[in-house]
Amino acid sequence: MALIIAIFLPLIAALLCWLKPLRGIAWGITVFCLSLSFALAVVTCHQVLIKGRAIGLAGWFEVDGLGVLMVLLVGFVCTLAAVFAGGYMRHGSQGARRLWWFYCNYNLLVFALIVVPAFADPNLVWVGVELITLFAVLLVAFESTPSALEAAWKFSILTIMGAPISLLGFFVLYWAYRGSGGGTAETWQSLHAMAPAMSPKLLKLSFLLVFVGFGAKAGLVPMHTWLPDAHSQAPTPVCAVLSGVKTSVPLYVVLRLLSVILASPEARMGRWMVIIGLFSVGIAAFLLLQVRDYKRMFAYSTVEHMGIILTAAGFATHGSDYAAVAQMLNHSITKSLCFYAAGIVLLALGTRQIRDVHGLFRLSPFAGAALLLSALAIAGAPPFPIFLSEFSILLAGLRSGHNTAVAILAILIVVAFVAILLQVNSMVFGKPELHSTAEAIPLSCRVAVLVAALPVVVLGVFVPAPIHSLLQLAAQQLGGH
Repeated sequence: MALIIAIFLPLIAALLCWLKPLRGIAWGITVFCLSLSFALAVVTCHQVLIKGRAIGLAGWFEVDGLGVLMVLLVGFVCTLAAVFAGGYMRHGSQGARRLWWFYCNYNLLVFALIVVPAFADPNLVWVGVELITLFAVLLVAFESTPSALEAAWKFSILTIMGAPISLLGFFVLYWAYRGSGGGTAETWQSLHAMAPAMSPKLLKLSFLLVFVGFGAKAGLVPMHTWLPDAHSQAPTPVCAVLSGVKTSVPLYVVLRLLSVILASPEARMGRWMVIIGLFSVGIAAFLLLQVRDYKRMFAYSTVEHMGIILTAAGFATHGSDYAAVAQMLNHSITKSLCFYAAGIVLLALGTRQIRDVHGLFRLSPFAGAALLLSALAIAGAPPFPIFLSEFSILLAGLRSGHNTAVAILAILIVVAFVAILLQVNSMVFGKPELHSTAEAIPLSCRVAVLVAALPVVVLGVFVPAPIHSLLQLAAQQLGGH
């Protein structure tokens, strides 16, 4: 029951925000409902840790370790982004009369994000992912500027084009499942059980089609070009959600399907996942060297981390699977913090251009500290959690004999690390421009930054036993040997 309520609370919040008498308190409704949804996700997680699985409605809504991890990440990131939006959205040019529309669509996006990992049927997962795209496009275009509309149009074209391709992939998967004698309802669990009997050729074709269709939504190279535009033009709370969990949810589906492939003795795709993952990391790393917009900088970092996760899953060992899900966790909590930091810099100084920001520590110590902390964390500096998960990925790759891939990945991670810190160094330190002043940062934005920073700092030095157990359960679903 906790899972069902957690899923549908954002949908209820969207309906309440749409009602005319309640539009004035849309932000409060959103924060309350999403906070309650996250609390229920924690309850569901506890059930999974005890029983290995939580069932809301058999055959419809079921979560295992990997599914509940994604539900938790969506709940945490989206709740904090809603808190951040309270001060951020009132500060901008958007009139209060339109904010109810923002929160209504925001809650619909959260519903779509949380329902995808909760779906037991892969075909319904496709519907959920396409709903994510629809609601995300509306939020990217919220400010209605020419640049925002252009970014939303580019986002919609590049991601919706993948919809028929991925749909065909799910049709092929269903064909393979029925052809192998699968008589029960098609679920992730039944697919995994029937994988050894399914046609390897059909499995490979299905995976390829789904990967192409959902790879665009996850921001993998060369289907990533929408991502920096959308992140630079969307309101910052939306950017935190897009980068923190919106890209991770389609990648979750790809990894789910990859685990089905790995359960087949003949179908193998791990090597190609490593190659494509390294390609994404490489392109993103060198784009980071020449970026001029700090919101785009964090967007390219997302492309890098999606590639790292895919590379780790491609190694297909127990150790690399654990490191991959740890990287998913660390990326989500850290990247959302990055965009909160970018948002308060934008509020304080009113510019997204790196060259226009100097001496941020002197102009706004809070914004400067938040930006430096988030940059160090997302770049993978010790002792932050991304350093631990990336080190674990490299170690797992060496242990599985992928020495060349590990060497390339390590070099690219260093390039990205240097690029991010070079850009942020020029913004945080030095003397500000003459007559430069900084605007005050709203309280809700400060609260969101402080709360988001807490797990980023703590998980770098201490991983609580329940989180470690959850990551172990999630890693088991990826099918590594």
